[in-house]
Amino acid sequence: MKRPLAVMMNRTIRTISAGATLLDAARTMREVRVGALMVAEDDRLVGVVSETDLVRRGMAEGRDLQREKVTAIMSSPIITIEIDRPASDASDRMSEKGIRHLAVTDGGKIVGVISVRDLLRYYKNWGAF
Repeated sequence: MKRPLAVMMNRTIRTISAGATLLDAARTMREVRVGALMVAEDDRLVGVVSETDLVRRGMAEGRDLQREKVTAIMSSPIITIEIDRPASDASDRMSEKGIRHLAVTDGGKIVGVISVRDLLRYYKNWGAF
């Protein structure tokens, strides 16, 4: 059975301002219990900052978490997948790009986010793609 990403994705797009600090991002992720935030600048989504980015590009490089901005470590451009694609395409894209979160688009507009956790839940409940 194939289920579209529309059913699996999270429609709540968690964002953080491009001017926010790495510490702000870490705290926001903890508060809203997500592993990645879309970075917003002037009403546009310009990148993604993840827990992995915070650890590998922030802490491991000795960046000042209270002063350094999320734009210094975010991934950009945002990697996306169209909403009508099967779960297998999302899994393939994540694997190919080495990422854990994909922005889901509908007609070019970001309408949600799908994570590795969402795909694992899919495997558990629905089996193979």
